[in-house]
Amino acid sequence: MSPKTICIFMISNIFAESGEKEKTRPKTATVCGYPISIFFIVVNEFCERFSYYGMRAVLVLYFKYFLRWDDDFATTIYHTFVALCYLTPILGAIVADSWLGKFKTIIYLSIVYTVGQIVMAVSAIHDITDTNRDGVPDNMPLHVALSMVGLILIALGTGGIKPCVAAFGGDQFGDHQEKQRGTFFSIFYLSINAGSLLSTIITPILRAQECGIHSQQKCYPLAFGVPAALMVVALIVFIVGSGMYNKTAPQGNIMVKVCKCIGFAIKNRFRHRSTQYPKREHWMDWADEKYAKLLIAQVKMVLKVLFLYIPLPMFWALFDQQGSRWTLQATTMDGDFGVLIIQPDQMQTVNPILILILVPIVDSVLYPLIAKCNVNFTPLRRMTVGMVFAALAFVAAALVQIQIDQTLPKFPSDSVSQAKFINMVNTSLPIKAGTNNFTLEAYTASEDFLTFDDSFNLILPNATYPNSLKNGSRYTIVIFQDGVIPSTETFNDTTQKPEQGANTIRFLNGFSSVLNATMGSLDFKAITSNSMSIYVDVPQGNAEFRIKNEAEEECIYSQELGFGSSYTLMILPTFTFGPNCADSIRSVMDIRPNTIHMAWQIPQYFLITVGEVVFSVTGLEFSYSQAPSNMKAVLQAGWLLTVAVGNIIVLVIAEAAKLPDQWAEYILFASLLMVVCVIFAIMAHYYTYIDPTKIEAQFAEISPDEKKRKNSMEMASKDKVKPRDEGSSSDSSSDEEEIPQSKM
Repeated sequence: MSPKTICIFMISNIFAESGEKEKTRPKTATVCGYPISIFFIVVNEFCERFSYYGMRAVLVLYFKYFLRWDDDFATTIYHTFVALCYLTPILGAIVADSWLGKFKTIIYLSIVYTVGQIVMAVSAIHDITDTNRDGVPDNMPLHVALSMVGLILIALGTGGIKPCVAAFGGDQFGDHQEKQRGTFFSIFYLSINAGSLLSTIITPILRAQECGIHSQQKCYPLAFGVPAALMVVALIVFIVGSGMYNKTAPQGNIMVKVCKCIGFAIKNRFRHRSTQYPKREHWMDWADEKYAKLLIAQVKMVLKVLFLYIPLPMFWALFDQQGSRWTLQATTMDGDFGVLIIQPDQMQTVNPILILILVPIVDSVLYPLIAKCNVNFTPLRRMTVGMVFAALAFVAAALVQIQIDQTLPKFPSDSVSQAKFINMVNTSLPIKAGTNNFTLEAYTASEDFLTFDDSFNLILPNATYPNSLKNGSRYTIVIFQDGVIPSTETFNDTTQKPEQGANTIRFLNGFSSVLNATMGSLDFKAITSNSMSIYVDVPQGNAEFRIKNEAEEECIYSQELGFGSSYTLMILPTFTFGPNCADSIRSVMDIRPNTIHMAWQIPQYFLITVGEVVFSVTGLEFSYSQAPSNMKAVLQAGWLLTVAVGNIIVLVIAEAAKLPDQWAEYILFASLLMVVCVIFAIMAHYYTYIDPTKIEAQFAEISPDEKKRKNSMEMASKDKVKPRDEGSSSDSSSDEEEIPQSKM
C-alpha cells in the first residue's frame, strides 16, 4: 500500500461524510445486508488501481528505453505526470459536488481515462512507424506526442475520479447500515492494494516479453495494453450496475465556499489597508461582513493546519522517487534471486509488501510500547521521525549507488579513446601501444581497455602500425597472422552499458571459412573469416549458441550470462567441428555483468516504508482530528496537494542540479529533507492541538441581536433572489448561508 492509496481512501471517505444525502432513498436489493451495487464499485476500483499502477510501474523504463530519453529527462516527465495526477482530484471533487454529481463524473472521466490508456498502448507499438523494420521507430516525435496525450488524459481521469468512487460507494448505504458501510470501506481499501500490488508484479513481466510484427522488441504495448483492458473492464462493470445505484444530487462543494471566504477576507483587508481602520485580531476576521462567524472560525482552523503542510512536499519528493530514480538504479543491478528473476520495476512491490507487515506492528506494538515508556510521541513528532527515516533511506540509496558505480565501466570522454587488443596468432607477442608495453599470449586479450589521448604507433615484432582512433569511442584491435608478418584489424566496440539487463554478444571469426551463429531466434548473420559479427542482445541465463558452416556442420557452445555484460566470443583459427568444438571458442569480457545484487535495495525500501508508515498515516490522522466537521475534505485536498508539489520539486532539482554522480543527488535530497525536518520540528513545537468540536460548539447558540440581523438580511435577500427549485444544483451557498450567526 502506498500513501496514495491511503489518501484516496481517506479523502473519499471524508467526501462521503460531508455530502448531504437525498431526502428519500430508493430501496435496493441487498445480499447479506449489503447493497448489490457496492460489488460493482469494488470490482471497478480493483480494475482501475490495477490499470493505474500497472502503467506507472513500467513508465520510467518506457521513457528511457523506448523513447530514448536520458535518466534526468525521464525522471522529470515521470514526476510531472505524478504531480498532475495529484492536482486533478481537487477539480474532480468540485465538478462532482457542484455540477455533474458523483455518478456522471465517474462515467465521463473514466471514458477519458480509458482513452488515455489505449493511446498509451498504441504509442508503444514500434511497428507503426518502423518502415525499415530494424526494431527502432522511424518517427519518434509521433510516439512522443501520443505518449504525452495519453498521460494527460490518464492524469485527468485517475485524478478526477479519486475523490468520487469511494464516496459514491458510501452513498449506497442507509443510516441504519453504519456497520456495513465500515466493512465496505475496508473491502474497498483491500481492493486498492490488491490491484496495485498485483499490477506492479504482472506488468513488468509483460514488459520483459518480446513482441512485434516485423521485429521482436520489449513488449511495452502489452505492458500498457493489459492496464488499458482492465480500465475498459472497470468502466463496463461500473455502467452495468447503473440501475442499482443510489445517486445523490450535487449539493455544492465546501472547498468553493472556503476559497470564496478567504478571497473575500483578502479583498476586504486590501480595501481597508489604511491606518484609519482599526486592526482585527486575525486577517480572516475581515470576512465578518459577509460570512458567518462559524465558517470564519472553521477556516482559521484549516489555515492553521495548512501552514504546517508547507514543509511536507519535501518528504514526497523523496518518497515518489521509488518509481523513477530507484527503478533506474535497479537496472544496473543483479536481479537473480535463485528461484526467480526480479525485473527492475518489480522492486517497487517491496513497499506495499512491507506496508502490510509494518502497519499492524507499528500500531499494535511500537506505539503502545512507546506510550508505556511515558514518551509523549505526538502525531507531529511521529511525522518528524518519518522524515528522518526517509532521509536515511536516501543515504542508504547513495551508499548502494557508490558500490554500483565502482562496478560500472569507465567509458572514454570526448577527449580520449580506448582500445583493447586481441592476439589471434598462435604465439605470444610483445606489444607496444603508445607508451604501454605488454605481452599477449596466444589467443588471449588484454585484460582491460587502454586509454589514448592522441594517435599512437602499435609496434609488433617486425611491424609497426600507426593508429588514430576517434575520441569518445572504444575499439578492439585484433592481431591476425598474415604470412610471416602479423596484420591488424580495428573493430568498433559498444560505448554504453547493455540496456534492460541484457547482454551484448558478438563473435570474432578466426576460422578460415564463413560461419553463421544463432541463439534461439537471434541471428548473428554471416561472419566472414577474420571479421567481427554484429552485436546481439542476449537475455540473462544459460545461452546456447549454434555455429554452422556452409556445409551445415554444427557446433554448440554454451555460456552462463548474468545481467548487463558484454562479451566477444573468439572462434580460434584451430577451430574444427566435432564433439570438442567448444574448446576452440574463448570468451573475452568487454563489460562486466552487474554484480551488486538487487537485495541491497531492500534496506532503503525498508527505511522509506517505515518513514511512510510513521509520516503518511499519522499525517492523515492528524489532519482528520484537527479539521472542522464539515471541512475535513479541504485538509485532505491540501494533503494531496503536498504530494503534487513534492513531485514538482523532484523535476526542478533533476533539471537544475545536474550533478555528475547519482549518489551525490541522493545525498542532496537527504540533506534538503533534514533541513526541512528541522524547520518542521520547530513549527510543530509551537503548534497547539485543538478540539474542533469544542470550538464549533461555541457558535451553536445565536444571540438575539444576531437573530434580528439574520432575519432582516434574509427578508432583504428574498426580495432580490428568486427561489430555487428544490432539486437544482448549487455551486456555492446563497447569501443567507453566509450571514454571521453568532458572536464569540
